[in-house]
Amino acid sequence: MTKKIFIYSFLMGTLVLFLCSALFFGLQYRKTLDETYDALKGEAKYAASGMETGGISYLKSLEEINRITWIAADGSVLYDSDYPDLTKNQGEYAEVKSAFAGGEGQGIRRSDSGGSNMLYYAFLCKDGTVLRLSRPLSRIKTALETVSPVLWVFILVFLISGIISFRMANQILKPVNELDLDHPENSNSYPELRPLIDKLQEQTLTIREQSESHEELRREFSANVSHELKAPLTSISELAGQIRSEGCAPEKARECAGDIQKESNRMITLVEDIMKLSRLDAQEEPQEWERVDLYEVAGDIKKELSAQADEKKINITIEGSHETIRGIGHLMHEMIFNLCDNAIKYNHEGGNVVIGIGRDGKKPWISVTDDGIGIPLDEQDRVFERFYRVDKSHSKQIGGTGLGLSIVKHGAGLHGAEVTMKSAPGDGTSIKLIFPA
Repeated sequence: MTKKIFIYSFLMGTLVLFLCSALFFGLQYRKTLDETYDALKGEAKYAASGMETGGISYLKSLEEINRITWIAADGSVLYDSDYPDLTKNQGEYAEVKSAFAGGEGQGIRRSDSGGSNMLYYAFLCKDGTVLRLSRPLSRIKTALETVSPVLWVFILVFLISGIISFRMANQILKPVNELDLDHPENSNSYPELRPLIDKLQEQTLTIREQSESHEELRREFSANVSHELKAPLTSISELAGQIRSEGCAPEKARECAGDIQKESNRMITLVEDIMKLSRLDAQEEPQEWERVDLYEVAGDIKKELSAQADEKKINITIEGSHETIRGIGHLMHEMIFNLCDNAIKYNHEGGNVVIGIGRDGKKPWISVTDDGIGIPLDEQDRVFERFYRVDKSHSKQIGGTGLGLSIVKHGAGLHGAEVTMKSAPGDGTSIKLIFPA
């Protein structure tokens, strides 16, 4: 940041210095040029006045630093101080034409005789001839060299501006560099930095609150995981103890072994769901985005859950049309599977589950609706929390980990989808996922 401020301020100073230099020398050049023309004009009038009485002999007697050319009305050369044998017609040159037409003329051009750039001034005499004086343009440059000491002033200013820019950059950023990010309220700085300090304080407070909230969630999550794992492990331990007892009959042992397998499967499912949530939290879930046909996903899930639905004589139907979204295929399958699995588990025997697919404007959606036990209104905000169950005793009886809707919520967030719920005790539940256009 210091380097940038230094570079910008130094470049700005250099640019201003360059523009001032260009303006100064431009004005000085213009002034010297005008002064030279005025000098040529005065000398020409003086020479014309003397020539009226002395003729060409007067011109020859002048010791002029300027070149003098006397031109007849037809453009022929009557006299030239530098080139006595000059014969080229001079009437074709602009300054001579202007003099014949308006009494005087001037200009800068390359001399055909000398081959260098010259300043010309032509004056119309009373006898109809033109007297022209010229001076090399190089003398203007020589005159400018008299102000060359100003260049050293500019160089000095250039160096001083670099030093000032460096010190200014350090001074400007000193309060910013001295900010105590852990305790911004203790920083003494510019009043202009007060909004930044207030924002830092607000963010520090937010981070602290989030950290405390995350720590509380972590402890709660650890307690829930411990509790959920303890239950099947306790059951497995008790069942294993019964099998080891000397009086355990073979039939009872087989029954206990079946219960052990059931509790083991429950624990495996719980661990798998915890791992899925952990990967979603850490955004480690493989994100292979693709076009997902919601109708086809619903059809696959209907086949997978057909045996479970048949046990409770629940009818699963799919309504709607083929709607595609850009999503993560396996995660979309997991989300809709969990919704349908819950719709079967928390339904009455002989109930119905309807998977609907459609589009609201440009937004595709999928919903899972059942006519089961429903969810009380005051519980609906919490059903997406991890391990939360509306009826813990009933949930334990029918199985489940309490993590299915949490996975749905996280998956919806990853897809940018909105989750809505309509439910009432005894009237069933409808959960809808609305995806972005």
